[in-house]
Amino acid sequence: MASRISELIIPCQDPNRLAAFWCEVLDFVVLDTEDDGSVEIGPREGFGGLQPTLVFSPTTEPKTGPLRMHFDVNATDRDQDEELDRLLKLGARPADVGQTGEESWHVLADPEGNEFCLLRTRLS
Repeated sequence: MASRISELIIPCQDPNRLAAFWCEVLDFVVLDTEDDGSVEIGPREGFGGLQPTLVFSPTTEPKTGPLRMHFDVNATDRDQDEELDRLLKLGARPADVGQTGEESWHVLADPEGNEFCLLRTRLS
C-alpha cells in the first residue's frame, strides 16, 4: 500500500486571483470555495483523480525568498515558445533563481511571485 498526493496547499494573499491564474494555466476549474476564503481548483473530473487539486489558502504574510518546492509545467498542445507566450499573457513573468541561461526550461513567477518552470517537452 502507498500514498499519493491528493492536494497541494498554497498560502497566498489573493486566493481568487491565483486560482484564476492557475485554472487558465492548467485548464482546471474551481471545485470549492471555503468560508475562510480558500479556493480549491482541480481537473474537471474533480477531486481524487490522477492530478492533485490545488488549494489556495489565504494568508497575510508576504512571500519571502525562493520557494522550497515549485511546479514544473509542460505544454500539452503547443511548443514551448508558444506556451511561454501564453503564460506571459496570463500574467506570469520571468524569474531569476540563479539560472545560467543555458537551461532548456524557463523560470517564471505567478502573479504572487511563486516560481515555476516551463519545461521543453510537450506532454499528451
